[in-house]
This record gives sequence, structure tokens and C-alpha cells, in this order.
Amino acid sequence: MNIILSHLKIQVNEKIYVKDPETSPLGKKIVEQSILLIDEIGFDNFTFKKLGEKIGSNESSIYRYFENKHKLLVYLSSWYWSWMEYKLVFATTNILDPTEKLNKAITIVTEKVTNDTSTEHINEAILNKIIIAEFTKTVQTKEVDQENKEGFFLIYKRVINRIVGIVKEVNPEYPFAKSLVSTIVEGSLHQHFLTEHLKTITDCNESVSTTEFYLNLTTNVLR
Repeated sequence: MNIILSHLKIQVNEKIYVKDPETSPLGKKIVEQSILLIDEIGFDNFTFKKLGEKIGSNESSIYRYFENKHKLLVYLSSWYWSWMEYKLVFATTNILDPTEKLNKAITIVTEKVTNDTSTEHINEAILNKIIIAEFTKTVQTKEVDQENKEGFFLIYKRVINRIVGIVKEVNPEYPFAKSLVSTIVEGSLHQHFLTEHLKTITDCNESVSTTEFYLNLTTNVLR
């Protein structure tokens, strides 16, 4: 799978960035180090000035790629969901049994992420931690409706709707497929957060994974 992914270009809406960071060594360095810095200090404390100091470049050079740090976070989120979509499509394409396909899809979007060595400048495991902690900040803003019209969240919605299609294969009569899948995808991020930080209000832990919870939930809901 790493070989397949290494030959694919992750697609991100060009309206999100000023200049495509994938087109230059500096752009890739900005993406790489922003992931590490956001993980280290959190998005609220993250600034382009701090990032510039970390990469040894002027703050102004970062603005040549991203208008502001919100757009950078949206870019990282879009990259993550695009990468997740590639994994989802690759893993489910040749599975004929709808239930097996759905279980595989749920596993991919809910399991703990490990780093994919085919993308040298992006550590997916760390990016996953950022998505768990910060993803809501990409959509829960006053600008969400306009950004949605501009297609900022198209890839995220596409991941959800791919799984919705599989749910309908399993049980065409189930009336809440979209709500179920969006709950699984976003809820799994919340469960991972609780497992890490607020352990007493989740049943997920080292013995019971978030994936096990959502597989159990889906099986009982769709039976």
C-alpha cells in the first residue's frame, strides 16, 4: 500500500493556500514543521512567527503559502482526509461482501494511525493527533458556510459519503446512514481524545479500542 500511495498526489483545494506547499522544499518544510510545532504547543499557541523561528525562515515567507494559520490548519485537515480517502478506497475496492467492506471502512477511519513512510515530509501519526485535538476548529467558525461553498470540506464530506454508500449496501432500509457515519467518523476522534485525556468518561482504553466500539455499535444498529 505504501508503494501505491507514494505514486499518488494528495489533492487539496487550491483556494485553501496562496501557493501550493508541495511545489517547493520550503513549502514542504513549512507543512512538516507546522505539524510538529502544533503538536508540541497546540494550535491556539501556534503562530507563523514561532514557525518561522523553528524553520529558520522569515515569517513573511510563510504568508507566501498560507493567508493565515486557520487556512494552514484547514490545509492539514484536507491533506489528512484525502490521505484517509486513498486508504479507504484501496482497502475496500476488491471486497464484495458489504458487511466485510463496511467493517474494513470503519476500521480505517477509527483505528489508531501509524506513520506512512511513503510521505517523507508528513508524519501521519502526529497529524492524526492534531486532527483529534483540533479538527473542530476547522469547521466550527463563523466562516464555515462560505468556506463550505468554496469546497474547503469537500474531501472530508466525500470520505463520509463513501462510507454512507457502503452502509446502504448493508441495509438499504436504514434511514439514518449519513447521521450514523458522520457520528462514527467525528465521534471516533472524540473517543480517542477521551481515551488520552478524560479516561473516566469513555469505555475505550488499552484493552477496548475505539474501533471495537464503533464496529459493535454499527453491527447492532444495522442488524
